[in-house]
Parts: sequence; structure tokens; C-alpha cells
Amino acid sequence: MDSKQALLELITNQGILPLYYHKDEMVSIEVLKSLYKAGIRTVEYTNRGEAALSNFQSLKRLCETELTGMRLGIGTIKNAKSAQQFIDVGADYLISPGLVEDVANLANKQNHLWIPGCMTATEIIKAEILGAPFIKLFPGNILGPGFLSGIKDIFPELLFMPTGGVELTQENISAWFKAGVCAVGMGSKLITKEILENKQYDLLHENTLEAIRLVNTSRV
Repeated sequence: MDSKQALLELITNQGILPLYYHKDEMVSIEVLKSLYKAGIRTVEYTNRGEAALSNFQSLKRLCETELTGMRLGIGTIKNAKSAQQFIDVGADYLISPGLVEDVANLANKQNHLWIPGCMTATEIIKAEILGAPFIKLFPGNILGPGFLSGIKDIFPELLFMPTGGVELTQENISAWFKAGVCAVGMGSKLITKEILENKQYDLLHENTLEAIRLVNTSRV
């Protein structure tokens, strides 16, 4: 298992964390392959449907056999039971949409990286006390870069990443990095409903290359 620090560095160096879920196992696999082809080495698969656990297991097998170096996190973890289920099948890290103390305690006990979703200073303080080194600002489009600019100095030790509504544009991505994020989470704006429905994996590959370019340009 990767150390927490190594995973934090991987997400930070990548600068973008793609996230998605699809009920179809083969669609989930092809999406991961397209992301990997574009240079992505860590992805958040989200626990948003009945097939999430079985699909995640298939994706982990793919990582172990074909996608060398890919680290797979699991998102939308709202309780300790589901956290343990995904830890048991090899989740490299856990991401929650909110501040879930039971998940924090489980992750700490097993020395597992846990990334909570926060949208207030109070929640971020609590997350820091619980030992979270990395905060997901969620929903990002509601909070906006100005929120992080206003509170960043209070939390010099924490890493931040917005998720939810991050746009695939230079203006939006640059604004987030200027505010002080280490990465941006991108779901439906990158892995769009149309791409999933029409199986446009080549388009996903192209869009991912563009997203990486925009991130790298924003960090210069």
C-alpha cells in the first residue's frame, strides 16, 4: 500500500483528479483506460450505484495487470461500513462528500488516506483536528475560488482541491490555482454524460490531455 504522503504527492503532481461512476463495468473500464492513456495515474471512482463495489474490483484488477502505476481511490464514502468494504478490495484512498467522523477514525486506525469534503471554516478546522491533510472543497462551484483565497492563510498546513462544477476552461482552472489549490477534481465537466452514453473514449482522451495542459499552464 502506498504511503499517504506518496499519494498526496501523486495527486498534487498530477494537478487534476478525474472522478466518475458508471453502472456498466466495461464502460467503467474503458474510461479508466482512456484516462491512463492521457497520462493520468490516479482516479477517484465514486460509490454512487449498486455496481460500484464489483466495478471497483474489476478496475483494481485492471490496474494490477495492465495499468501500471495507476492508483485508484473511492469517493462518495459516507459511512465506515462502505469505507471498510472498499479498503478490503484495495482502495488506495477514501474521499467523502462531507465530514464523516466514523470514516476518519477508521482511516486513521488503518493508516489510510482520507479526504473529507468541506464547505465551511468550521468543517475544515474539524477535519484538520481529525488528521485530514487534504481537503476537498465541495461543492466547488458554490464556494468559488474567492472562498479559498479568504481562508487559505488560516490553514497553512493543509492541501485543498475543489470538486463540483470545475470548468474545463483556462479562466476557471487558473482562478482556482491562483487561490491556492494543489489540484482540481473534475467529474461531469470532463467525463461528460455524452461521452459515457456514446462511448466517445477518443474524445475523453483528447479532453483529458487538454485538462492536463490547462492545469500545467495555470501552475506556471
